[in-house]
Amino acid sequence: MTDPAPQPLADALPLAARNEDSLSGFLFALTAYLLWGFMPLYMKALAHIPPVEVIAHRVVWSVPVAIAVLWVLRRTGDLRAAFRSPRMLAMGAVTAALISVNWGIYVWAIGSGHALDAALGYYINPLFSIFLGAVLLREGMGRTQGVAIGLAVVAVAVLTWDAGRLPVVALGLTLTWGFYAFLKKWLPIGPNQGFALEVLILLPLALVYMVWLWADGSGHFMQGVAWNDALLIGCGIVTAGPLMIYANGAKRLRLSTIAVMQYIAPTLIFLTAVFIFDEPFSQIKLLAFSLIWAALVLYSLPFLSAQVRSRG
Repeated sequence: MTDPAPQPLADALPLAARNEDSLSGFLFALTAYLLWGFMPLYMKALAHIPPVEVIAHRVVWSVPVAIAVLWVLRRTGDLRAAFRSPRMLAMGAVTAALISVNWGIYVWAIGSGHALDAALGYYINPLFSIFLGAVLLREGMGRTQGVAIGLAVVAVAVLTWDAGRLPVVALGLTLTWGFYAFLKKWLPIGPNQGFALEVLILLPLALVYMVWLWADGSGHFMQGVAWNDALLIGCGIVTAGPLMIYANGAKRLRLSTIAVMQYIAPTLIFLTAVFIFDEPFSQIKLLAFSLIWAALVLYSLPFLSAQVRSRG
């Protein structure tokens, strides 16, 4: 989403001559964010299956989708070159580990009644990305962005005080996705090829785990329940599909537009958690989310101001 999301098909599109928004870009991005926003409904249907088994199927069934895209784009040669580069394999292994942990936390959160924590994690993520840029890349941080990060820290402190522990799910999603997006930028391969590289690196582990489950008789795939089989196979589409659709949109939109649109997914996750999953939403959580929403408004101001100036 989620977000600072990778752009698997970006390399398939010609670079725009000018940095402008387009209707097609908006529709592509909106579709991707809507799919990410309503993904909890899909994952909730898999709540009876252990998260690790779900992740294994996400990996396995994403592979044919990723390979098919590379084949259509005639970029399979890039993937073969990546497997001949120890440096690229090492970097791919790190990003693959991060995204698999992120998926695991997300699947567990949805299935165990912590969708609100997942929404909070993805709300915080853009602020964490600014923090990473300032600390690791020495990028400048504006005063409003500094205040926004401060508000997010206060929100986490409020939730920690209320629960007596850190909001582990939200922070886990923020950290894993934030570092994944950060390191993904340094992976010397196209984003589409990078996604294929990651799932192929994870594939042997996923297959071994699935075979072990089958031999142990504890797995849920091909056990005579067609609904389980369909949901698990569909994990490939719901994993890779939104990423590819998003990439088409990101290529046709301004960075400022994407920066604001990225709030769609966590907002839908939040609404789903409260009004469909009926998760408890206390006054303390309302205070914490209000602080985050205020922080995101401050975070968006520089982007919106730049967009207004460029159109003026």
